[in-house]
Amino acid sequence: QVQLVESGGGLVQTGGSLRLSCTTSGRTFASYNIGAWFRQAPGKEREFVAAISWSDTRTRYTDSLKGRFTISRDNAKNTMYLQMNSLKPEDTAVYYCAAKQGVILSPEVRAYDSWGQGTQVTVSS
Repeated sequence: QVQLVESGGGLVQTGGSLRLSCTTSGRTFASYNIGAWFRQAPGKEREFVAAISWSDTRTRYTDSLKGRFTISRDNAKNTMYLQMNSLKPEDTAVYYCAAKQGVILSPEVRAYDSWGQGTQVTVSS
C-alpha cells in the first residue's frame, strides 16, 4: 500500500520558519514524477502551494507565496520538502503533500491521486 507521510508542522510565531517533509512508502516519488504541496485552512477549499518535478529541475508556485516558500526534493532520501519563511497568521492551515504521474506541474487538486494525511501549521500573531 502506497503512503505519503508529512512531518514538520507545528506552532510558530509570525515571521518564523518551518520546513515540512514528505516521504513515501510502497512507491518512490520518482515513480510518480510530480510531487506537490497543498494547504487547507478552516472553512476554505484546499489550495495549491507548490509542485516539483522529480525528473528535471522544474518547480511551480502559487504566485502569492513566491519568495517565501521553497519546494525541493532529495532523491536519495525519497523526500520532498517545503521550506516556509516569514510565516504569517494567514499561512495557518493543514498542509498536504500529494503525488501524480506525468509531466505537468498541475495546481489542480483533482490531478493528484495520492495524498498524505496532512500536517498542521499554526502561525500565531
